[in-house]
Amino acid sequence: MEGEIEAETEALLLENEVDASDFQPEVLACLPQQLPWSVPPEEMGSRLDLRAECIFSIDPATARDLDDALSCRKLEEDLFEVGVHIADVAHFVREETVLDVAASERATSVYLVQKVIPMLPRLLCEQLCSLNPGEERLAFSVIWNIRRDGTIVDEMFSKSVIKSCVKLSYDHAQSMIENPEKEFSEEELPPITGGYTPCHIRDKVLLLHKLAQVLRQKRYENGALSLNQLKIQFALNRETGMPCGFSVYKQRDSNKLVEEFMLLANMAVAHKIYYYSTDKAFLRRHPPPKKAVLDATIQLCRTHGIQLDGTDSKSIQSSLSQYVGHDLQTKYRYEALVNMLSKPMEAAQYFSAGTVEDTKYSHFALAVPLYTHFTSPIRRYPDVLVHRMLAAAIGLEPITERSVNDLQKIARLCNEKKYSARICSERSAELFFALFVKQCGPIEEKGVVINVLDKAFDVLLPRYSTIRRVYCNRLPLKDWKFAKNGPRQDLTLFWATSDSQPRVEEQQISVFSMVVAVVESDPEDSFKYFATIKHPKDVVAATEPREQPRPDAVVVRDIIDPYLDD
Repeated sequence: MEGEIEAETEALLLENEVDASDFQPEVLACLPQQLPWSVPPEEMGSRLDLRAECIFSIDPATARDLDDALSCRKLEEDLFEVGVHIADVAHFVREETVLDVAASERATSVYLVQKVIPMLPRLLCEQLCSLNPGEERLAFSVIWNIRRDGTIVDEMFSKSVIKSCVKLSYDHAQSMIENPEKEFSEEELPPITGGYTPCHIRDKVLLLHKLAQVLRQKRYENGALSLNQLKIQFALNRETGMPCGFSVYKQRDSNKLVEEFMLLANMAVAHKIYYYSTDKAFLRRHPPPKKAVLDATIQLCRTHGIQLDGTDSKSIQSSLSQYVGHDLQTKYRYEALVNMLSKPMEAAQYFSAGTVEDTKYSHFALAVPLYTHFTSPIRRYPDVLVHRMLAAAIGLEPITERSVNDLQKIARLCNEKKYSARICSERSAELFFALFVKQCGPIEEKGVVINVLDKAFDVLLPRYSTIRRVYCNRLPLKDWKFAKNGPRQDLTLFWATSDSQPRVEEQQISVFSMVVAVVESDPEDSFKYFATIKHPKDVVAATEPREQPRPDAVVVRDIIDPYLDD
């Protein structure tokens, strides 16, 4: 089976034109040849020296490519210095080198369930660029002076040398947020260097958390929209590589903390490079949703008593938030709404400023006029370009000689590669979920209907982060009836109770209907699965037969935080 999953994965990568080959010798020749590497003396003299600062990273527990770190210190009673420090990948990836060409052609790292196809050689990803604790590393820092109410008093961009004092996981940071008075012992955290203590780290995490909450509230007040759909993460058996458990990724306060400051850095850099070069600035825009599709969705919801306002991002978020609930049915209805509202949304796009009218620069979901990607240069080529532009904007090097049209060609390729990477990631998850169903199924799970057709309907299973189409002709029905009334479509299913008692029971299937789905493996193909629903009279309580990760399993699918793909 392990060989089969690798064959399916290889086919998936080939179909989406993902280069998973080893880097060529001429590419590797561009890397530093003298190892172990240390910061050159000339870099020490020309950069901001932050090695003594309390700088730390917060990442998934299994992350090895650490390209962002944070710092925070109190300046006055109502003034704090906050820093976002990003790996200076552009120092190693020089423009027009063989390494640069290879990175630009790949454009992004591709995250699969069982492995990552890196954009850059692993020597850069996991060692020279990764902001590993206790090691001097080159960074590009954005530093603000911020008041408690989120007001930014001052802003600075500088290349720097940092020395992270600890690598926290999201679990570590979350524990600090949830237990603000707890005295953490050294044994409860990863090794801390630089003379700092667990109390130092906890206090800085808590301060960053408070500031992030304020910044987040201000963003939503200004019109930000969040349509984060559920994602699944797997646990794989160390020996076989097969799925032995999974969980649904949940964004917690620790994730939101990091997200908020990465967004702030991306927005700050976007303004800096744009006002330096209004034609060559490499930006990211998010067009408004497809109006006809959004209007149809709103009209459909209205027939079910749900009132949504699609005027702008703020009105969508505001009206959607009214339907947040705590009981299962309300939660599932909310997830259905998020899924339905995601369909009219356009994909965000990279672009060179000189090729697009300035009225189309804005980012709809973030509700900001200018945005770019700066914070993940280890895994995204656009961020490498933006680092170079930021260096030019602060007078460290000349701006790229590439023309506006050449930059736009790169933008188009990055958009294509980003889409391909997303498809590969989603289909990889589907392959492994299919294997999980084969091993542990059939699985019964409550779901919510999100679309109704004349002979089928789509069911969202939030706990499994999957949507399956249920075909009427696969159900033991006497008959079914389809009805359309304006934007609303409904099915009436006529179930027979038994052969000896031909009494027919009716079941109405509409958008937002709750059902119990039965997910089964396709007997002819291990990598496919299908769904039916249970007869209403057989529904007592949906079981949850999810197998827990065993000691010989390790979670390897790290979910990329939403801000990384906005």
